[in-house]
Amino acid sequence: MLSAVLALVPIPAPATFQTWKPGVQAVTYDPAVVPVGATAQVAFSSTGQNLWVELEVTGLVPGHAYGAHMHVAGCGRDPKAAGPHYQHRPDPVSPSVDPAYANPANEIWLDFTADARGAATVRHEQQWMFADDRLPKSLVLHAETTRTGPGVAGMAGARVGCLDLPFGYGTGGGR
Repeated sequence: MLSAVLALVPIPAPATFQTWKPGVQAVTYDPAVVPVGATAQVAFSSTGQNLWVELEVTGLVPGHAYGAHMHVAGCGRDPKAAGPHYQHRPDPVSPSVDPAYANPANEIWLDFTADARGAATVRHEQQWMFADDRLPKSLVLHAETTRTGPGVAGMAGARVGCLDLPFGYGTGGGR
């Protein structure tokens, strides 16, 4: 049962963004937007029916608005390694830009604007649980907030940072 999986996953200490190399948990793809040394931490909790996700970041660009989404694959040298957004009900077309699938109720969107110190905390509740056999593997930071219109739904600009999640360390050589 997934709630048991979440209960067993220790929440790691905040990960520090670095340039890509094997074993790095948090990768910056654009140090001007996600500076080396910035940190991110994702926490999950559940009742067994609903899922709560919290993202806490520090050291980012003050006042910058970021898109943030869960992705299906782990971080890698190439920002595209994380694959498409994790969707509770997957769109048969990829990349998904259909608002019926690419929306904050079907995906996990954690968009935020960094405060004057470059920090932010954002929480989101989903009315569903992860499938036991299909967990997100990473959280990707995007250069812009997420769009919602037809043909652009889910798009949020360049992938500027990536954090491997505790139950899905990715191709970037993480755990």
